[in-house]
Amino acid sequence: MIEIFLDDVKVPGLDSELFVLWLTEVIKCEGFECGDLNLIFVGDEKLRGMNIQFLEHDYYTDIITFDYSEDNVISGELYISIDRVAENALEQEGLDNELKRVCVHGVLHLCGYGDKKHEEIIVMRGKENYYMDKFVSRETN
Repeated sequence: MIEIFLDDVKVPGLDSELFVLWLTEVIKCEGFECGDLNLIFVGDEKLRGMNIQFLEHDYYTDIITFDYSEDNVISGELYISIDRVAENALEQEGLDNELKRVCVHGVLHLCGYGDKKHEEIIVMRGKENYYMDKFVSRETN
């Protein structure tokens, strides 16, 4: 089950029911079952603190993914900085799309996709685009 939590932040325009259905579908399309998955929206400072504490990276980031998956069941926590997503959205494709892209990116990490090597980044972007298109077409049907 996917649950969404807001840690002292607002996420404008988030249709949580449709969002949960879409991410569940992404997991199924990747050949996995959906276990317990939490999307926790936080501010920049909280996520930066977590980045320092858990990853020893002293910088802002848009998402940190904690993977608790076992066997074929995807479980974990996605901590998403709505501040960072909003700032990145100014340079990208708008807040709504950037939010979806960051969340599906985290789910794809849980499904085993990496993004450290050039080849991995190409695959990750392709998957993100594929599932973004699926979300848009589902919203308009």
